[in-house]
Amino acid sequence: MSDQPVLLVTGASRGIGAATARLAGARGYAVAVNFKSDEKAAASVVRSIAQGGGKAFAVQGDMASEDDIRRVFETTDRTLGRLTGLVFNAGITGRNSRFEAVTTKTLREVLDVNVMGAFLAVREAIPRISRKHGGAGGSIVLVSSVAATLGSPGEYVWYAASKGAIDSLTIGLARELAAEGIRVNAVSPGPIDTDIHEPGRLERIAPTVPMARAGTPAEIAESILFLMSDASAYTTGANLRISGGR
Repeated sequence: MSDQPVLLVTGASRGIGAATARLAGARGYAVAVNFKSDEKAAASVVRSIAQGGGKAFAVQGDMASEDDIRRVFETTDRTLGRLTGLVFNAGITGRNSRFEAVTTKTLREVLDVNVMGAFLAVREAIPRISRKHGGAGGSIVLVSSVAATLGSPGEYVWYAASKGAIDSLTIGLARELAAEGIRVNAVSPGPIDTDIHEPGRLERIAPTVPMARAGTPAEIAESILFLMSDASAYTTGANLRISGGR
């Protein structure tokens, strides 16, 4: 094992997570590329990092499962060494509908991944990163959403509420962990061109964005890596809104 910083990115086989993992690999991180089911896509991310001279491996795990989350962290320990950073990006919306039409199954699935998954992953990350526990210190970046402040009426209010929990988690953890050498920040993307959206949604909402377009995963990844890096050494508890003005 080396002194190379070790980063775990959840939900890293596609979209924002994949872009973040690739950029992190290019900037000197050893990257654990977490995926739930798309092993081929995760392998492609790992391959692209390796082709650029970086170090990465793919690790399967469902962020709705406590056992899987524990295993993902333990596998990262064995493969790359002690963690210095976490990007919790895994998230789902459930099918769009008014709130009275949402199923209990969807509510539980969204909260299990977006909220409980973040809680459990951060709980695993803290003793690995914290100087209080012998770690080197480092950064945690949580992926929230502008939905937390817009509410997503008529689409997925429950998803917006789950991201509101992430916003609160960011503030509390930043203050709790600052003295232990852990910075905790969030990014809140607006409409981003990924497959999390139902067909036609991006085209429908693009006119509501002042910049009149959807963002790209690469644009979010740049902001995440800024918050991970020493360039933001005096930044904790921040929530960077990356939404084209929306």
